[in-house]
Amino acid sequence: MNYYIGLSLASGSSMDSGVAVIDENNKIILIDKLYKMSDIIFFFENFSSLKYSKICVSVPSDKTMLEGKWRILSKPYQLVSSNKNIPNRDNWTQRHSNRGSEYLKELTERGITVNRFDIYMTRQSLHLNSCYKDRSPADCKFLQQALRYEWGFEDIPSNMMPMSHCEAILGAILAKEYETNPEKINILYNFRGIDVIDIKENLNISTDVYNFEKNLVMR
Repeated sequence: MNYYIGLSLASGSSMDSGVAVIDENNKIILIDKLYKMSDIIFFFENFSSLKYSKICVSVPSDKTMLEGKWRILSKPYQLVSSNKNIPNRDNWTQRHSNRGSEYLKELTERGITVNRFDIYMTRQSLHLNSCYKDRSPADCKFLQQALRYEWGFEDIPSNMMPMSHCEAILGAILAKEYETNPEKINILYNFRGIDVIDIKENLNISTDVYNFEKNLVMR
């Protein structure tokens, strides 16, 4: 049996990184929180079915930046990096963190399937983005209930889960869909030698509904 591992990688050890393992029937095998990179490495190295697993890890945001309000506001945007009059000192325009990239590249060299994903883009592609404040309790509850009723994760508890757990399940979903429906997966770009993937369209809604929403966007 194949296993699908999703890792919601935080930008630093002060924040929790969620890990979720599901099987081919969307049954949650394991779900946990990790903090240090050494804990993440220890988990993968001691997971007995690693060679039968497909892994999808989120690309964390880069929290390091120079001081200054204008730099903080400019952080999410890359347009300034093309301006020669604004030097990119200390990579302050870098939006993504390189945390864990070397170890993930090592896993791919050992023949293990590893991909990356962008949490916010994946939520939009799966129609799992809410109207609530990002990562707020209401947003977390919405995502938790959507995973339970729309994607059939019956093992998800009714009480509040950490947001990192729900985001890790998103990675596990992507890893499973890339294995079972590769034609429905889009490769967005390559980050540090590993492909960042996303779903082309929501797999759990009808084609008519998807085309209707697509036509609204194009108008």
